[in-house]
Amino acid sequence: MGTSGTRLPFVSFRNSIGADMIPLSAKFSYSLTHLPFQEDDIRDLLGAPVTALPPTLVSMFSQVSVLLVPYLELANGHQRKPTEDDYVVTFERPAEAREVTSVLLVEPPSATIAIGAKELVSADFHYEFYHQISFLAAQLCDESQLASYQALVREELNLHVHGEVDEDSWQAKQVLLRRGTKKLKLDTKAFREYAHQSFVDTMTLYLHGICCDIDVEPGPRQIPSRYLRRRLKALRDLFPPPDGHALFPEDQDKISKPERP
Repeated sequence: MGTSGTRLPFVSFRNSIGADMIPLSAKFSYSLTHLPFQEDDIRDLLGAPVTALPPTLVSMFSQVSVLLVPYLELANGHQRKPTEDDYVVTFERPAEAREVTSVLLVEPPSATIAIGAKELVSADFHYEFYHQISFLAAQLCDESQLASYQALVREELNLHVHGEVDEDSWQAKQVLLRRGTKKLKLDTKAFREYAHQSFVDTMTLYLHGICCDIDVEPGPRQIPSRYLRRRLKALRDLFPPPDGHALFPEDQDKISKPERP
């Protein structure tokens, strides 16, 4: 399908895949378009990340299709709330102002994750996959699950905890803080948007940490480790890792050295 220079509307491209999806697990399938990936590559890029997903999280999903394409482009440049009609699959790298790495489209009960994978290394691919899975989780979580996380970030705000997990949640936090401290206790649109983005970014880190040995890089915008650890523990309680996987070193020790009977 397609040659160099081809640009395909994303909706048309997605609809054309159809029966070409390759099963990966009971709930995940994928397609591969003009990418030189072999079976070992797919095992590393998708097989391992899917296997590491918490079972309670996977149980929330219906069918998730993962489309691996060379590049993704926003036809009209970056917008605050683009629609599926704004995305294009392209076989040549678009201009930086138009390029996006991944996108999630939810059409209940199914979801599609597309990843522009031609120039991504394994770690970046895993991040994009887990980031979109986290957006999907945020849409499917029930109110009690989201409320428990919101309570954590609201407490952090009241304690004037600095920093966040990633750039998007940092920016959302700054928008909220500019509204004034008197509004931090209110259930405002700015708070809900911040709590949502914070959940997505922290969930991304949690899922990535289950799958891979990753480091959190320190920096002036990074949330202090004790608060980050508390968030990760809360997500671990909500979505325990699958058998054979762990997040914290002390949990990994229990897996690698089981107690003798």
